[in-house]
Amino acid sequence: MANRKGDRRERELVNRLDDTGFAVMRAPASGGATQRELPDVLAGNGNAFYAIEAKSSAGDPIYLTGEEVEALVYFSQNFGAKPKIGARFDREDWYFFHPADVHQTKGGNYRVKKETALNEGETMDELWKDDEDEASKHSVSDVLHAVEQGVLSVDEATEILE
Repeated sequence: MANRKGDRRERELVNRLDDTGFAVMRAPASGGATQRELPDVLAGNGNAFYAIEAKSSAGDPIYLTGEEVEALVYFSQNFGAKPKIGARFDREDWYFFHPADVHQTKGGNYRVKKETALNEGETMDELWKDDEDEASKHSVSDVLHAVEQGVLSVDEATEILE
């Protein structure tokens, strides 16, 4: 049942991105259908390209394993897309985060609280505003910490700080 709801939410995300002008596809092999670690959704609009790991929850919070986030970042680097974690809580819209902006637990997993999503998450409309200066959103210390955790590559960190 949970997988059906997750699949439905992923299809909803694909349709919403399509409605806002993104070329988008749901990775048919996500969710364990293949040995390859693929994001749930790929989206681009000619200026911005995203690999999105989509998670939804009726409750609070949403958790991702460290492996899911590492696979998202790895795929994104190789594909040339920006990694995004898409979080959707019941009766709320989708909110997006760069993996470096998501709380990492002591056990190495990642957590998005509903309150954090509503207050700090990037909205669907904001995905269009990709020309924004990334360095203004991240301190040097935050970026270096993300590199140390393996969430960002050195190249990705350099691009953010330039």
